[in-house]
Amino acid sequence: MEGLKFVLVFVLLAMASSPTFASDPSPLQDFCVAINETDGVFVNGKFCKDPKLVSEKDFFFPGLNIPRNISNPVGSTVTPVNVVQIPGLNTLGISLVRIDYAPYGGLNPPHTHPRATEVLFVMEGTLYVGFVTSNPENRLITKVLNPGDVFVFPVGLIHFQFNVGKANAVAFAGLSSQNPGVITIGNAVFGSEPPINPDVLTKAFQVDKSVVNFLQKQFWWDNN
Repeated sequence: MEGLKFVLVFVLLAMASSPTFASDPSPLQDFCVAINETDGVFVNGKFCKDPKLVSEKDFFFPGLNIPRNISNPVGSTVTPVNVVQIPGLNTLGISLVRIDYAPYGGLNPPHTHPRATEVLFVMEGTLYVGFVTSNPENRLITKVLNPGDVFVFPVGLIHFQFNVGKANAVAFAGLSSQNPGVITIGNAVFGSEPPINPDVLTKAFQVDKSVVNFLQKQFWWDNN
């Protein structure tokens, strides 16, 4: 019986503590407005501004209602609002993006956020979205979204959005990190600097070396 009680207590503690690891660590003060200087308190990767010098500008970002230029090879543009744009987000474990998509074919290419789960809200247009689960299943989970729909991309999983409508599309997404990071798969694998040894990619993808050489010579557009 004592052993059973121990197991139950252990499980309850594990369940209670798990949310702690779901996003950035909780702040230890009201706020820690990020600064570029190094003569401050180092917290969560950014130094803190003296609280007495903080103003409303440190918590503000204008113009997210303005459509972005989507005339690029992938037909999409991501406008981030993270700790770089709003220093007041430092240590708060949250950020936001606006994504604009060109008519049919506008793509936010397969990518991951190594430090954040993403919650996507479609404001305009029709998007085909999805993510792929981890090995060994590599299961593809997809959905066609319309205005007002919400979809979740779990932290670290490869995901994408593709405009299947005849008009522009707009989506907003919240992310569970002040600095979620983004790794666009094609850019990282075939557009790295310096390039990955073609022999590695030839073996990994089981294709002819000429295919790898061709892909590495392409210009991999960064829509962020």
